[in-house]
Amino acid sequence: MTTATHRFSITSLPPAVKAVTLPILLILAWQAWTLTLPENSPAPAPAKVVASFLALTASGDLIWSTLQSLGRVIAGFAIAMVCGISLGVLMGSSKAVRENLDPIVESFRPIAPMAILPIAILWFGTGTPAALTIVAYAAFFPLLVNTVYGVSRVDRQLVRAAQTMGIGRLRTVLAVIVPAAVPSVLLGSRLAMGVAWTAIIAAELAVGAKSGSGGSGGIGNMMFIFYAYSVDLNGIVVCMIVVGVIALLIDRLFRAAETRLLPWRT
Repeated sequence: MTTATHRFSITSLPPAVKAVTLPILLILAWQAWTLTLPENSPAPAPAKVVASFLALTASGDLIWSTLQSLGRVIAGFAIAMVCGISLGVLMGSSKAVRENLDPIVESFRPIAPMAILPIAILWFGTGTPAALTIVAYAAFFPLLVNTVYGVSRVDRQLVRAAQTMGIGRLRTVLAVIVPAAVPSVLLGSRLAMGVAWTAIIAAELAVGAKSGSGGSGGIGNMMFIFYAYSVDLNGIVVCMIVVGVIALLIDRLFRAAETRLLPWRT
């Protein structure tokens, strides 16, 4: 009579369990480290971070600040999408336009979004318009570059077939070229949204610092207040965690949209 033996392996665990195992171990190690510190140490600790999260959530400050940042990201991303995709389709479908505009685009693309912050503040002040400018600028180039790539790589046989059928130039672009470039546009949108979310946090931090009063709002501005006024490291960690979780959710949302719109690629 033989008995089967089962060896434990982390690869045999359910995906959900594997996803949380490492974070839990890191949190336990973090908590164990904080127990070795003096009682009045300002170092952030998991228990203190949870307490700070609950307090900020109960007061509504964390939720409102997060919604402010998300609203700015969505608005800036929408502006970048309209401009980036429109110009990308134009550049991708016309070699002459692409050759004339490409040097200008490639000259501005390496400039970091935060490098234009002083200009944005001088033009728009230290409120939402300056932050929107930074977000739109950051999201514009990933959308533009990927749209140009997708449109320029469309099978020319499809375009010729449409022209043979007597379809006009504009209708060919809308009915043939743009749908064929959707995979590249979706990739550019996903990258742009990630960059936009990163940019809004940095913009709100910087705008809050420039305003001198921390009055620009948003989760980035909340981090600035915790740093400059209350020196609340636990509050800063709460904001960092929220920023990371929101970024993960945004990425998963775009992946789900890509799977739904392009099921043959899964």
